[in-house]
Amino acid sequence: MNLKQFIAIGKAEGISSILLFFVAMPLKYGLDMPMAVTIVGGIHGVLFLLYVGAALYNGFERKWKFGSFALMALAAFLPGGPLYLDPIVLKREGEAV
Repeated sequence: MNLKQFIAIGKAEGISSILLFFVAMPLKYGLDMPMAVTIVGGIHGVLFLLYVGAALYNGFERKWKFGSFALMALAAFLPGGPLYLDPIVLKREGEAV
C-alpha cells in the first residue's frame, strides 16, 4: 500500500466519523431514524479497520517513530482525526505527500 492510498483511507475514515457523530447519530436520536447509524456506522467501521491496518502497515514498512503510531491511534478515535493529524504525522516523519 502506498502513501497516497493511506492518505485517501484516512480522509474517508475522517469524513465517515464526522458523518456518524454529527449527522447519523442526531438523525437516530433526534428524529428516530436508527437506519442512519446502521448504514453510516457500518461504513465507518470498515474504514476504521482499514485505516488502523494501513497505519500499522505503513508505520512498520517506513519505520515510523512510536510517537507517530500513537498520534495515528489517537486520530482514529477522534471525529475527523485523520483529516488534521495525518498531515502533522507525515510531515514529522519526513514523508512527501
